[in-house]
Order: sequence, then C-alpha cells, then structure tokens
Amino acid sequence: MGQKVNPKAIRLGITSTWSSRWFADKKYKENLLEDYDLRKALMERLKNAGVSEIYIERSINNIKVTAYVAKPGMVIGRGGTGLEELKVFLQKFLYKKNQTKNQFKLDIRVEPIKEPNLDAYLVAKNIAEQLVRRLPAKRVLTGTVEKVMGSGALGVRVVLSGRIGGAEIGRREKLQQGTVPLSTIRENIVYASFPALTKKGYIGVKVWINKPEEQ
Repeated sequence: MGQKVNPKAIRLGITSTWSSRWFADKKYKENLLEDYDLRKALMERLKNAGVSEIYIERSINNIKVTAYVAKPGMVIGRGGTGLEELKVFLQKFLYKKNQTKNQFKLDIRVEPIKEPNLDAYLVAKNIAEQLVRRLPAKRVLTGTVEKVMGSGALGVRVVLSGRIGGAEIGRREKLQQGTVPLSTIRENIVYASFPALTKKGYIGVKVWINKPEEQ
C-alpha cells in the first residue's frame, strides 16, 4: 500500500503535518476552496523565489500564512518592501473572495528552505524544467540523484512517465539510489509530482526523498 498512498498522507501527525490547520463548523467548503485558491495564487506569484510549501492557519479573525521558499530575499525585498507588497496582494485576493473589509488580521511569514536539494517539490520542478529545455532524460536523472544523495539524503527515487525524449511510444523510466521505504511510517519520506509540458506532450515527474532525521 505504500506505493498507492501519498507518503505525506499516511504520515500526518507523525513526521508531517497538515498544510491547512483550522476548524470550521459551517464554512468548511468556503474555507477549503479559499485555501486552495490562495495557495495556487501564491505558488504562481512566488515561483521565481523557489516556493515549495504554503501553510495556512486560521483562528478567530486571524489568518496566518507561512511560505517556505529557497530564496527568501526575493520575497522579503529591500527593507521588507516585498513582504508589504505581498500582504497587499493577499488582502486584495481575500477581499475578492469575501467582499468584506477588515474582517480578519493577516499575518505573513517567510521561512527559508535549508537544503533545496532535499525538497521533493523543488527537485521535481527542476527536473521538469530541464526536460522542457530538451536535455537528455538519463543525464538529468543521474545528475539529480547525485545532487540529492550528495546533500545527505538516505535515499531517492525518481520516476518519469510519458513520451520521454519525444519517443513515439510512451514509457516509464525509474532511477533509485539508497533506501526509500515507503511502508515504514517512521521514515521521513517527502514526495512530489510535477508535470513537464514538452513539444511532444506531458511527461510526468515523481520524486520520493528519504530525508535524514535532522533535516
């Protein structure tokens, strides 16, 4: 079952936590859709800063947004101007959703990612960008696995599926190094998938990384 369930889902409350943390009695659907749209808008706005995860916490009249990025300086800006612009952007976004002003207090935090090569989302995105630039798939896989293992990972698995290299028939390529025990709940496994839109169609990129405990 470890290969059929998202590794983060079966480890919630053990080695991973929920991306959205709040309780809603009657507005569950509204809050869920708002979180989805808010996360999507932020991922698009902060993509150049290497955003990986966005956590949203809600309490009474308070929304706390925490973004984990590889380049926090690009988000904060000189003297914190970038952070203020981001806050205005989020306030306008939430106003369009709720159509009410001063309904809540908005708290934005930017956290740096200590080692981008151990972040599954950033690794998958980097692989997809290289495939779009038509770099050889095997060379991309080999180089990525070496970088991840060199950063201290206990194991890494990368799977590509689709018309790799523009082939007429879609296929699946896999490269693994180290140990990636998906069924061992106590292991800190991070997973991400990212689509690469090439001229011949989509190539799916999936990455599993077994991170050490201190990471």
